[in-house]
Amino acid sequence: MCLYPKMLNVVRKTLFTSLSKVGGEGGTILKALVTGAAGFIGSHLSEYLIEKGLRVVGIDSFMDYYPRSIKETNIAGMSSDEHFEFIEGSLLDVDLSKLLDGVDVVFHQAAQAGVRASWGQSFKIYTDNNILATQMLLEACKESPVEKFVYASSSSVYGDTRDLPMRESSLPYPVSPYGVSKLAAEHLCCLYYRNFGIPTVSLRYFTVYGARQRPDMAFHRFLRWALEGSALEVYGDGRQSRDFTHVDDIVEANWLALEKGLPGEVFNVGGGSRVTLNEVIEMMKAMVDQELEVHYEGVQKGDVRHTFADITKAENKLGYKPKMSIQDGLQREYEWIQSLVK
Repeated sequence: MCLYPKMLNVVRKTLFTSLSKVGGEGGTILKALVTGAAGFIGSHLSEYLIEKGLRVVGIDSFMDYYPRSIKETNIAGMSSDEHFEFIEGSLLDVDLSKLLDGVDVVFHQAAQAGVRASWGQSFKIYTDNNILATQMLLEACKESPVEKFVYASSSSVYGDTRDLPMRESSLPYPVSPYGVSKLAAEHLCCLYYRNFGIPTVSLRYFTVYGARQRPDMAFHRFLRWALEGSALEVYGDGRQSRDFTHVDDIVEANWLALEKGLPGEVFNVGGGSRVTLNEVIEMMKAMVDQELEVHYEGVQKGDVRHTFADITKAENKLGYKPKMSIQDGLQREYEWIQSLVK
């Protein structure tokens, strides 16, 4: 957590005044910028904000990490909504002062994803898109002040710690270049708050899943392989565990950070459903009603053994409480994967 400058003890009262008027007759309509708006989480968040009565400007660069068509489908339902404006471009290249014109709040979801792909020469992609892009956006907010800057961090900042559950007060020790890049950007948020008063709040996401999940992520791959009758390829022995968090809970945490998150704070956002991959596979077997062939592969560099979020701080200060159980959330994702395979 960052230290609070005295000048911001008032905590931007204008934001909360505006929030109380959202959707009200004659009230102020907030304008939100969502970076990475065509991605898995960004598209869900954009839809949620529009439903809440905000105007949303979404930006996405359609990086080639996975097919462009997937992201285009993610935002197709918002394309004709008068409260949604989409800009294709990179934060590294666009005119950020123009992008921030009239923007009240920023939800910075954009990042180069993937733990396993972040090694070697690919690391420059991560430093450019996760660190430099964040710094440039924060710098632009000095000249175009916003009422809240919510940053999407990651549980990867903790690394392979045995100190479970993971607490915000724990020493971050990432074990992948991706985790290093997310922690660096989180520190930048803290620095720009302390030195320039930009009201940043960082949310450390724990293994997000749900409809629109990226095709490289475990649940997406496992369910697709199960429906196609292919063997499931699991890195490690399957006894590694994760605190799986449904995307709906992640989206709500972003809204709560906007409403209640004090500038400079960092919060864990977990799902309260720490299970092993082998337990998940058993759930999937029940869903598809058949045995699944499982191949266990070597552990990948940068993967951690366990994650488990202590969400006490988010519960107490944001009122965050995950609502989606792993069984219900997995069933929803299964139904979505079925629609893709048909």
